[in-house]
Amino acid sequence: TLRSDGFMLTQDQNLVRVTFEIQYRVFNARQYKFSVVDADNSLHQATDAALRYVIGHSIMDDVLTRGREVVRQNTRQELEGIIEPYNMGIVLVDVNFRDARPPEEVRDAFDDAIKAQEDQERFIQEAQAYAREIEPRARGQVNRVMQEAEAYKQQIVLKAQGEVARFEKLLPEYLAAPKVTRDRLYLETMEQVYSNTSKVLVDVKNGNNIMYLPLDKMLNPNSSSTTPSNATPILPARSSTDSNSQSRSDSGRNSTRSGRG
Repeated sequence: TLRSDGFMLTQDQNLVRVTFEIQYRVFNARQYKFSVVDADNSLHQATDAALRYVIGHSIMDDVLTRGREVVRQNTRQELEGIIEPYNMGIVLVDVNFRDARPPEEVRDAFDDAIKAQEDQERFIQEAQAYAREIEPRARGQVNRVMQEAEAYKQQIVLKAQGEVARFEKLLPEYLAAPKVTRDRLYLETMEQVYSNTSKVLVDVKNGNNIMYLPLDKMLNPNSSSTTPSNATPILPARSSTDSNSQSRSDSGRNSTRSGRG
């Protein structure tokens, strides 16, 4: 087992302390003893070179947090490429990324930055979860509104087409008999209007009387007669001329009865 430890400079010009551990196995003792002067020291220097190269092409956030596995894999690949031409009789068993931390002087500030990054990722995940929850509901509402609009459109179109067909059917009848057609349209309209109300006020032509007809009582099947007892005529106020005429008429009738007696 070989350990490499030290401060290294990242791609974004930050200093980090990295600890790497290399596990290797000697598979050829002759090459291990005679290919290089000191195989262990050569492996240590090759590890430092490979690690500094990988760290130098990585940003600080990747080295300290989310990119540690990528750094480990790249370091092993780079180290194998370095030691292969030397034929040192060594094969790598495992490469472990033991630790990576900033210098102690900026440790507190870095911890705050890490916490802020974690909060950012948490907020992003919460927002994505909220979007996944809201989006299907909004799409459902959109589809419902579109279906209602399409149904309303079809209803209006069909109604308009029916009105056009009714007008085209009525036009020849009106041209043949205008008065009869007008009277029939009037009666049909009045029938439709009166069917939606239970009270009717009738204004007598050339008169001052107004008749109130409670249609709800007249149409009640339990009613004893066709004309209800509470159909009340409302008469206008009597004038003074009519009162004098009525008084004179009553006086005449009274004098006539007295003469006969």
